[in-house]
This record gives sequence, C-alpha cells and structure tokens, in this order.
Amino acid sequence: MSLTAERLDRIQPSLTIAISTVARRMIAEGKNVISVSMGEPDFDTPQNIKDAAIRALANGETKYTDVSGTQALRKAVAAKFRRDSGIAYKPEEVMVSTGAKQVLFNAMLGTLNAGDEVIIPSPCWVSYPDIVTLADGKPVLVPCSQNNGFKLRAEDLEAAITPKTKWFMLNNPCNPTGAAYSAEELKPICEVLMRHPHVWALTDDIYDSLVYGGFRAGTIAAVEPRLKDRTLTVHGVSKAYAMTGWRIGFCGGPVALIKAMDKLQSQSTSNPNSIAQAAAIEALTGQQETVEDMRKVFEQRRDLVVEMLNQAPGVHCSNPEGAFYVYPSIAGCIGKTSKGGTLIKDDEAFALALLAEEGVAAVHGTAFCYPGYFRMSYAAATDKLHDACTRIQRFCQGLH
Repeated sequence: MSLTAERLDRIQPSLTIAISTVARRMIAEGKNVISVSMGEPDFDTPQNIKDAAIRALANGETKYTDVSGTQALRKAVAAKFRRDSGIAYKPEEVMVSTGAKQVLFNAMLGTLNAGDEVIIPSPCWVSYPDIVTLADGKPVLVPCSQNNGFKLRAEDLEAAITPKTKWFMLNNPCNPTGAAYSAEELKPICEVLMRHPHVWALTDDIYDSLVYGGFRAGTIAAVEPRLKDRTLTVHGVSKAYAMTGWRIGFCGGPVALIKAMDKLQSQSTSNPNSIAQAAAIEALTGQQETVEDMRKVFEQRRDLVVEMLNQAPGVHCSNPEGAFYVYPSIAGCIGKTSKGGTLIKDDEAFALALLAEEGVAAVHGTAFCYPGYFRMSYAAATDKLHDACTRIQRFCQGLH
C-alpha cells in the first residue's frame, strides 16, 4: 500500500522551485551560476516596513489574530483596493492569508466539486493547474499565442466555457509572459462573463503596480462592476514591496465566499503571521515612493534584457507590459546541438544545457504549459542580468 495519497500523483512539484534548488546546489559546489529562475525581487524590504515589524515585536503583537487577518490590516487592504484598483470592498469582504498562493488554495478547495472546470489562459503560472487539480477540479488551458501578445481573446474564452465551468482565472500582468490587459482590453472578456452567469472570475493582480511605458493594468471588478459579486480579486505584498518571505497575500470578494475561505483556513493555518501583518499595514498605508523606485529599475532591466536576448541567434523576445519576466521563443534553436553535445530537442533540453554549459538557471516553457519558450526573471541585479544575457547569446551562437 502506498503511503502517499492518489491526489499527489496528479500534480508535479513546482518546477520554478526545482530549477532554483539545482542552481543553489551548483553554487554551493563552487560553480559560477546565475539564477534568473525565481520571481523574487533582489531589493531588500523597505526600511519603513521593517521598522513597523520591529515596533510590533516591541509592542507584543505576537498573539493569534482573527483567522482572516487583523481588522487594521483588512481595512488597509480595502483602502489599497479602492486607491489602486478602484474597487470598493468592505473589511468583511477582505481576507488575508499566508501568501497569495494560499488565497488561491482556499478559493479552489472551498468552491470546487469533482469535475468542475477552471479556465486558465496559457502560458500560466506553474501552480494554477495543480491547485485546481488538487481541489478535484479540471484545469482547462486556453493557449494564447505570441502573435496576440500572449493575451486571451474573448472568442477563445467564450468557446472554452461549458456548463461545468466554475471559474475563469486571469493573471494580470501575467507570470510568465509579462503580458498585461488594460481596462479597454478587459471589456470584451467581461462581456463574455456577463453572458455566462454561472462562471466566477478570479483575477490575480499581484504584479499590477509593476507596469511599464505608461501602461495601466485593468481589473475585472472595476471594469464591469456588475461582475463584482462573482469576482475574487487576489493580491499581496510579495512583489511590489519586496516582501516575498513575509508571506502575506490577500483578496477581496463576496462575503459568502470570504466566509467559506475563512472556514477552510481556520482548519489549516489559522491566521497569518501577526508580525508580518503589522508590516503589511505599513507597506499598504505608508510611503509608496520605494514601489515607484523599484518599478523604474525593473523597467530599465526589462529594456536591457529584451534588447540583448533579441541578439541571441534563434531567440525572439517580446516586450512585456508588466511583471518582471520575459518569455522568449527558442523556435530557432530547436533541433540544433550545443557545444557540449546536447541535442536541443525541446525547451527543457535547452534550459538544462544552458545551466550545465553556461551556468544560467532559467525555467523551460513547458513548466508554464506552453512549450517552445523559456522564462527569465529580470528581478536580479543589472550586472547579473547583463552577464546572464551574454552567456545566453554565447550559448545560442554555439548551437549548430
């Protein structure tokens, strides 16, 4: 008899974490490795946020809180949604969890029955399909081609909806492509959702402040307020505030859904870390200049990486609107052989050979349900990014 549950056989370990683990091991062995595989800002958490955590410790804020987060943080989240997204949530319509990933787990486990379908545009973040699968749901992947900027067309969403569809899940801006939807681009998608009242919308907006070239990301509940009662808006402090390790995610949604997710969280982790909650209040309500400072640096890095990757033979890199990733095509590299003798038969072979021969750790596109590409994060020091791109150019030049 197997020790592990059958449901674990239906999912894979996170491949972004797996690549980063290999890279860290190679670095520990003294090898010269540059990792561009993790979606984690290289900036330190801003000092005002750290100071708030220190004050919380000094004030003894070390006890259990409400499962859904402190009243103060839920009020701060509601104010953040109103200020940045134009959505009016009440504190009772807000929930705080241990990272945005737990928000997604709570939502799927709390609402899906066996066989319920969740529409996910691909390329997509590696965890979306597996979270749906763990909750006994069926992920329905809708490919979004590079020709359309990796963005979902309304007619493709319409075609994917069936009587079994429970959720439509949208990441805006998107991990791994950086593709982002403006309010105008979301209107036809919202029109489709209005025609199908049994379909709920989950919009993961965690990168929405990291947009470039004057772009502004839209969000479903603001674009079409009539969808607010069946939309869950997901966010967190990890990316914009360089707080990945603090593990604070949050969401806004209808009270009945929030109560169901609270019920589930009460039997899993209970409340998020109390000190991290205090820090998150400062992040959301304190000075926002550091967010803009980091955004400007990310934009410069994006421009550098896109330019350099497009100089690598066989590689084509689109210019993303947001997040801190690029998702270049390696169509011109497939079928060739590396200097080290590896046949580049697919994107995984490309990523593994790139790591072994040039010491660059990137994630192959198949991990994001869209093969023929790789993801590179530019949330790393600029000099490291320049070095990584130089190595990628050299690797591609050596293919024959």
